[in-house]
Amino acid sequence: MGCFQSKVAGPLPPNDAAALPADNPTDPEAANGGADGGDAADDKEALKRAVPVFREFALAELRAATKGFSADLIVSESGEKAPNVVYRGRLDGGRLIAVKRFSRLSWPDPQQFLAEAAGVGKVRHKRLVNLIGCCAEGDERLLVAEYMPNDTLSKHLFHWDKQPLPWEMRLRVAYFIAQALDHCNAENRKIYHDLNAYRVLFDEEGDPRLSSFGLMKNSRDGKSYSTNLAYTPPEFLRTGRVIPESVIYSYGTVLLDLLSGKHIPPSHALDLIRGKNILLLMDSSLEGQYANEDASKLVDLASKCLQFEARDRPNIKYLLSSVGPLQKQKEVASHVLMGITKAASVLPAILSPLGKACSVMDLTAVHDILLKTGYKDDEGAENELSFQEWTQQVQEMLNTKKFGDIAFRDKDFKTAIDYYSKLVAMMSAPSATVFARRSFSYLMNEQAELALRDAMQAQVCMPEWPTAFYLQALALSKLGMETDAQDMLNDGATFEAKKQNSWRS
Repeated sequence: MGCFQSKVAGPLPPNDAAALPADNPTDPEAANGGADGGDAADDKEALKRAVPVFREFALAELRAATKGFSADLIVSESGEKAPNVVYRGRLDGGRLIAVKRFSRLSWPDPQQFLAEAAGVGKVRHKRLVNLIGCCAEGDERLLVAEYMPNDTLSKHLFHWDKQPLPWEMRLRVAYFIAQALDHCNAENRKIYHDLNAYRVLFDEEGDPRLSSFGLMKNSRDGKSYSTNLAYTPPEFLRTGRVIPESVIYSYGTVLLDLLSGKHIPPSHALDLIRGKNILLLMDSSLEGQYANEDASKLVDLASKCLQFEARDRPNIKYLLSSVGPLQKQKEVASHVLMGITKAASVLPAILSPLGKACSVMDLTAVHDILLKTGYKDDEGAENELSFQEWTQQVQEMLNTKKFGDIAFRDKDFKTAIDYYSKLVAMMSAPSATVFARRSFSYLMNEQAELALRDAMQAQVCMPEWPTAFYLQALALSKLGMETDAQDMLNDGATFEAKKQNSWRS
């Protein structure tokens, strides 16, 4: 399904911290979109359309999105034991989100937290998991980012189920992450905290992206490394400080992960490299996938990044120029390289205004269209409302319908459900429109399963009614069943086209 659009408030004030001087201009290949060669201006516009404006969320909104911060929705790989837990959530508009919940009192000053988050929220790029909001209420400090459905680099390297990450995909990870860091540098965000395989996530296309959470300090005190100290930059161990060159060192540890497919302490890896035992370093599952020359170049780059003295390490431009030329299969989509199924994201060619509104979860537009359509789709159907005999029973049914319609118009959806439920029990022949309206009302009352049931009932009444399919798509999206929702949109569009063709003939 396409990207869900959320109606959001304006951005928070920018971070007032003094800006660091910018690096050299972005290299041409990175400026042109890197491995996929897209146009930078087009990418920027597409990103603006797909990612909501950064905003401050209410705690109640995020609590609802995560079902009360349910343990079932934790996606941190160390679960509840992680110092800052990440949850999967879904906003009212249908957008999936990742919510990072900081340990209590990590940021005692809410304004300091909001300013830091707003600064990170301005850094947008297609190689980043973009930050779309934050929350600071009471003791709670939360960050909200785009949700990445295809796990972390750590999972694909160390805990894979079906196949190990192929060589070409590992090179793409190295390059895309260098692009992300280069953009952060250009945005005066030179410090990335605790870069590791857990910070790299894969989006719905299978493309690797760098988590924007790493641009945010873990606390006001700036604690930067939560991983094993054996993997932290030497200067951090000496001084407790992180400098831009520390990020290069951490990038070197990620290169080791990509080369070996396992956690190897940098000191041990450097011993293997100096002893010319590169084969002992390489992941055995990659045998036959790479040229020895290319592997040697990546090993050499890792060695340079892991130099003990910060001044001896290369800069990010060097990373880009080293890894970029190693890409040999730029035209192959990431999800193909990884062997993962990509959910359909292309909308059908023909969608009515209602179909389009359902596809982007624009519930306000759906409500308006259902109101304007009224009961005209019921006219001529076998289940047409039968009000011919003017009896007390018919009058009561008319009044019930009237009060239900008034409640629906006024967005009093709970009352609408009550009246439409009475009406369904009273009618001798069911009405597809009544089921459709009650389906939408259930949806607005967070009862997606009942909404789906009613949308299916509407389809039973009128088997080729596009509205019934579109409402099923809405309910399925709310239930997180995106592939099934896409199928319903396609079916609705098919019947829409069939109806239009019958009119033309």
